[in-house]
Amino acid sequence: MSTLPGPWGAVLYDARTTHVRTEPPRPAFRHRGYLWLVDLDRLPRLPWPLRPLAAFRPRDHGPARDTGEPTIRQDIDRYLAAHGVRLGRGRVLMLTQARSLGYVFNPLTVYWCHDEAGRPLCTVAEVHNTHGGRHRYLLPPDPDGRSETPKDFHVSPFFPVDGRYRMVLPEPGERLGLTVHLEREGSRVFTATVRGTGRPAGPAALLRAALTHPFATRAVSLHIRYRGIRLWLSGLPVHPCPPADEARPATNPTPTEEVPAP
Repeated sequence: MSTLPGPWGAVLYDARTTHVRTEPPRPAFRHRGYLWLVDLDRLPRLPWPLRPLAAFRPRDHGPARDTGEPTIRQDIDRYLAAHGVRLGRGRVLMLTQARSLGYVFNPLTVYWCHDEAGRPLCTVAEVHNTHGGRHRYLLPPDPDGRSETPKDFHVSPFFPVDGRYRMVLPEPGERLGLTVHLEREGSRVFTATVRGTGRPAGPAALLRAALTHPFATRAVSLHIRYRGIRLWLSGLPVHPCPPADEARPATNPTPTEEVPAP
């Protein structure tokens, strides 16, 4: 899409996230919420009564909280330039949860980066774990959004830091469809999907999303912890978070690194 639709130039997706563990098998986990697709050069300008419902702050998305980067776009440009990718005046689309009612937790934020002619240059997947760590992955472009990468970052306490991810992260349009598979020793042990239907972002769409999914940003974090307690009680072994992955800056330079499997 050349220009995102709606009065705010953004899209809101009513989304459902599903986690399926197959080795050892466990009941599927599902969570509903909503996600934003925004152009980093044209972040939504909300009227002041609605601003508590959505804010896009650099400290919520950058590699570290003290980098001093003035905007998310400038931080992404800096990150890509450090790894030899020059966007120039190309566009960057970001899929994420916005800070709402003073809180945000994004297990995964995805950036689709284009050159000045609109051609895809790369995708950046930014992972946050519940220990405060952040990790970025620079992924090569693919017409179908497909990529694979070794696992290199602690996300779930019920999987060690090993194995390989196969992912499908196509740039969304009217519909959103992301998939991440984790494979260990030749077997698929975990699959995460995000599916959704988009609508142009505006006051009515935001109010509808906020009323349908109240406290959605806190609910994500609470559901992850609740799910973790149930898995622990079911007898799954726990793999502690390595100290290096706690509050880890998202500075990964290679194009083949982890995409999250929460």
